[in-house]
Amino acid sequence: MTSTTPPTSAPVYLDNHATTPLDPRVLDAMLPFFREHFGNASSSRHAYGWVAKDAVEDARAQVARAIGATAKEVVFTSGATESNNLAILGAVRALRDKHPSRTKVVTCLTEHSAVLDACRLLEDEGCQVVMLEPGTAGVVDVELLQPHLDDTVALVSLMAVNNEVGVIHPIAQLAKATKEVGAVFHTDATQALGRIPVDVNAWHVDLLSLTGHKLYGPKGCGALYVRKKPKVQVHPLLVGGGQERGLRSGTTNVPGVVGLGAACALAVDELDQDVAHIRHLRELLLPPLLALGGVHLNGDDERRVDGNLNLYIEGTDSEELLLRIHKDVACSAGSACSSKNAKPSHVLRGLNLGNDRARASIRLGIGRMNTEDDIRRAVDVLTTAIHDLRAGT
Repeated sequence: MTSTTPPTSAPVYLDNHATTPLDPRVLDAMLPFFREHFGNASSSRHAYGWVAKDAVEDARAQVARAIGATAKEVVFTSGATESNNLAILGAVRALRDKHPSRTKVVTCLTEHSAVLDACRLLEDEGCQVVMLEPGTAGVVDVELLQPHLDDTVALVSLMAVNNEVGVIHPIAQLAKATKEVGAVFHTDATQALGRIPVDVNAWHVDLLSLTGHKLYGPKGCGALYVRKKPKVQVHPLLVGGGQERGLRSGTTNVPGVVGLGAACALAVDELDQDVAHIRHLRELLLPPLLALGGVHLNGDDERRVDGNLNLYIEGTDSEELLLRIHKDVACSAGSACSSKNAKPSHVLRGLNLGNDRARASIRLGIGRMNTEDDIRRAVDVLTTAIHDLRAGT
């Protein structure tokens, strides 16, 4: 049984694609809305409500600016999972009401489970779901999507940056091809914002999901971009209050929304700085590990975000490796194994890499808060653990 006793010194955190630490500047923006500005943004008859509503609208403008949208196109949610569900289920159901023949949904084997499970629900409702197979590089090109595009397609959902292997899909090209057959295009940009430039108009997307805790903001707050021109119809999943223009009822999480807005503003203003910092740390981390021999990147070598290093390490088992290093380095297994689920990661299986490779893969995620000392410590710990595992000691 793994001990839950905190280590004497905190492990180096290299799991920034699972979640990011809250930026202190974001926390500073949020704190007043837990204390003195605690009003309900829907309370329209007094100052407490007005202050909360103004803060929500300021945050909406910050999110909109970060993705090149207008404020009226931003709908606040509880996170990317809800945003993905609202986008996929809501848009397909709305489109089928007007065009019953549009029953095909196209996605990819390597999408997040929030997308895959939403598509499975639509399959239960009579939709045909096409699962694209991206190959070992993990990138979906237009050539892979094009054969499945016709006038029966309702929606295509493809993520901008893969959460496990960090590959970047050519969203602008994929969305443009989708729109040519009159279908709706959705992208889960959860791992993109703050790592690459995001622009809903340059990308031609109709719907875009994001969440706060992947960009140094709070957990429990996200957003969905819904294009207004031309207007994309979306049926709500939650009703009973009419908040967010009726698309997402429920009392607004004002502190979370404020934090999401602040995080989005920082993500845009400091994008170049963050990218340069993470790229520098990557160059301290990756070469020494590759030099061990038998270490390989999973996914395309070039078309990827710098901070995501999903590594196949020959002669190791990812779970064993993580157990050896967990007191010093916090990262995750490319193989999502647990006592209840012995199957390797669906993403790595979707790349057709084989179960053995998936079970010997880990994901290192570099972030804004990491330092050179963090990386040097991680290299030392990983090098020792890999040597020991290979030697059987």
